[in-house]
Amino acid sequence: MLARARRRGRREAVDVGCGGGEGWFSDVHNQAMRFGNLPSWAVELSVLIREAICVGDVSVGTDAELANDDEDSCREGICAHVDLMRFDDGIAIVSLESACVMHFSQAEPGGTACEVSKEGDTETTKVPVHLNPGSLVLMSGDARYLWTHEINRKLGAQLWDGRELEQYHRTSVTLRKLLASPN
Repeated sequence: MLARARRRGRREAVDVGCGGGEGWFSDVHNQAMRFGNLPSWAVELSVLIREAICVGDVSVGTDAELANDDEDSCREGICAHVDLMRFDDGIAIVSLESACVMHFSQAEPGGTACEVSKEGDTETTKVPVHLNPGSLVLMSGDARYLWTHEINRKLGAQLWDGRELEQYHRTSVTLRKLLASPN
């Protein structure tokens, strides 16, 4: 979705907008959230995503109110989860820097985010999706509510076409909208 120069600029903007001088990204904090009044780079990214949706045959809510930025070092990742129900249908993720494989699995009924499988549990079918830097992932409907997504960056877990991907520092930007409060 994003060309190399734009990815580099976007990454620098994320540093300035979320971490530069504010200390949001550090050795301790690898996630930053921004609610409402998104910085200009996030608004621009939202416009690019909306344009990509309009060109393709995809329908996802695109009025983002929350920008979530995640950094992970070479061996961190994200555990299998379904995004919280407080977010509306339609989630957009832009993967920056390092290539990776995101796995999708059918969610367990009544499961909770980041559950650790217990010994003896049967392995669920995982659908791998290769993400290059600049890739866009859109989740809505069943993909958003009934499937977990994860990036396991442990040794041997990042396989594509029978080869292990080299792992580098990775940043992603997630855009989503909060549901209105019931009160």
